[in-house]
Amino acid sequence: MSSVPAHTAVPFQFQLQQYSNSNPSNLNFPRYPNSSNPIKPIVLWTSSIARYCRNDQLPEAAAEFTRMRLAGVEPNHITFITLLSGCADFPSHSLHFGASLHGYVRKLGLDTGHVMVGTALIAMYAKCAQLGLARNVFDYLDMKNSVTWNTMLDGYMRNGEIELAIELFDEMPTRDAISWTALINGFLKQGYSEQALECFHEMQCSGIEPDYVSIIAVLAACADLGALSFGLWVNRFLMQQEFKDNIRISNSLIDMYSRCGCIEFARQVFDKMPKRTLVSWNSMIVGFAINGFADESLEFFDAMQKEGFKADGVSYTGALTACSHAGLVNKGLELFDNMKRVHRITPRIEHYGCIVDLYSRAGRLDEALNVIETMPMKPNEVVLGSLLAACRTHGDVSLAERLIKYLFELDPGGDSSYVLLSNIYAAVGRWEGANKVRRTMKARGVQKKPGFSSIEIDGKVHEFVAGDKYHADADNIYSMLEVLFHELKICGYVPETATLMNGNESSKEY
Repeated sequence: MSSVPAHTAVPFQFQLQQYSNSNPSNLNFPRYPNSSNPIKPIVLWTSSIARYCRNDQLPEAAAEFTRMRLAGVEPNHITFITLLSGCADFPSHSLHFGASLHGYVRKLGLDTGHVMVGTALIAMYAKCAQLGLARNVFDYLDMKNSVTWNTMLDGYMRNGEIELAIELFDEMPTRDAISWTALINGFLKQGYSEQALECFHEMQCSGIEPDYVSIIAVLAACADLGALSFGLWVNRFLMQQEFKDNIRISNSLIDMYSRCGCIEFARQVFDKMPKRTLVSWNSMIVGFAINGFADESLEFFDAMQKEGFKADGVSYTGALTACSHAGLVNKGLELFDNMKRVHRITPRIEHYGCIVDLYSRAGRLDEALNVIETMPMKPNEVVLGSLLAACRTHGDVSLAERLIKYLFELDPGGDSSYVLLSNIYAAVGRWEGANKVRRTMKARGVQKKPGFSSIEIDGKVHEFVAGDKYHADADNIYSMLEVLFHELKICGYVPETATLMNGNESSKEY
């Protein structure tokens, strides 16, 4: 390996190539002979490497490590832990360098004989999605502590290996709050919010007190499921905890209440906060907007800036959503212009989506289409879907046919685009067009997914699929539904049956 002058900045990819092409366990680094010349001690080298890692400068940390070895200084366990932790922060670029460090660690026997180094290796491999290597290090460690077990557990969950994570969890000699939180967070991030709440319940039954991280995950799961009763219980539980005034927990409560449709409870949490962050304000702005309180959303948007907070992309998403729902086209366009010109915020696809929705709801379909065709990124299903829904409302079949081509390219196997186009044809009486769409779906093997809804009663979430009669109380539910339907008809409600192709009129009404 060639010498690297101290003042030379070594490109990161070159550093990785150096280490991946060399086996540190076979290298004989030069050492300073015993003399009166002072040698920079290991603690200073490691401190310098740690500073680079803290500042997300892994290439510089790697170069400093090279200079340290060329100076004849042996790394210790802290040096390796620091570098391996730095590698874990750059999982897409640092695997070769991390593996080379592993080779060096193995030469010194630290991968099996030092629990902290072994744990750092597990974390590095897990974040690089190399679970086989992580498990090998885990299995060959002479001694494991709770951090080691939790690191391996988190590695499985973050990579979606839920069954392996549960197996490991069952094998753990002891489980602490971090163990349970890793499981809860993992379920949440993999989309299993109901299992996350079940896991939290088991955690409570086991006598382990949750920390604020697990509470935040549970509140997020409540928000995903619309589990208001459980969220209320968590809020009451928090009143007895020392971290009840934690800003992140308060922000999570605001988000949970907003997404569960209880914006007044979210407002109460916000008003009681001794200190607020930009996230707090954004949560209220978005919460008001998605619950139909456009005026309040825009008032909070202005109040936030008067309090000295600078609006960011999330703030503008909430404000633009409020304008869209309230039909405030000119106000929305003004905000969009201010976002770009005054605050220098580059619009993301969600901002363009708000403008498309703004025009679509106002019936200005040509302008909405112009936004889609001129935006700097490809439209997604949400952006196209809002305009397509407007096509159905206004009976614009030709525009719908143009848009559907984009949607087929984005998701050729998805059913929603076919169903929506079929309904648009049916709404204007073009049954042949609707039948053609259905035949195309059949030929391509695309099946319509049944719609479903959910409701929470007494802390339990009940899910219903369209046409489902398997619920234990199905007879009572349908009896009540019939009563409500007749009362609605008395009040003047007329069901929309034009887009439903099958069945007689009476069956369509249900």
